[in-house]
Amino acid sequence: MTYELSDSIHIDASPAEIYDLISDVTRTGEWSQQCYRCDWDGPGMHDVGATFTGHNRTPDREWTTTSEVVAAEPGTHFAWEVVPARVRWGYKISPEGEGSVLTEYTAFSEKSHETFRQRFGEDADHQIEIRQEAAASGIPETLAKIKRIVEETN
Repeated sequence: MTYELSDSIHIDASPAEIYDLISDVTRTGEWSQQCYRCDWDGPGMHDVGATFTGHNRTPDREWTTTSEVVAAEPGTHFAWEVVPARVRWGYKISPEGEGSVLTEYTAFSEKSHETFRQRFGEDADHQIEIRQEAAASGIPETLAKIKRIVEETN
């Protein structure tokens, strides 16, 4: 079981302004439904290869994750993979009129599925479905919150 999900929103701001916000993982708690805090694992390095710890919460559980930045292209693309499952999350930005289009995406690969099978056994597919449903509903909510944050500061 693999999947890719994405959604997009127009934001009245430049690609650079949007990138500055979404690439600051320490602000993730302002827009994420599950991740209430992220911390860089090392000082100064926030480019490809940098890692950060995410602190997550749902009504059913609380957990931490480690993620590695896999794309850091100012003004265009910021992405990370949650290790060891390598579930990819990211944002792509493109100019549109006087503003920009922000696309959030996630990709659950065969490597991700393999890691979930090892971790959850027969319950793996159910655990994947839970995450897919959360992503499908969470991405549009996240984009709306990011839009509000960016446009309120402009």
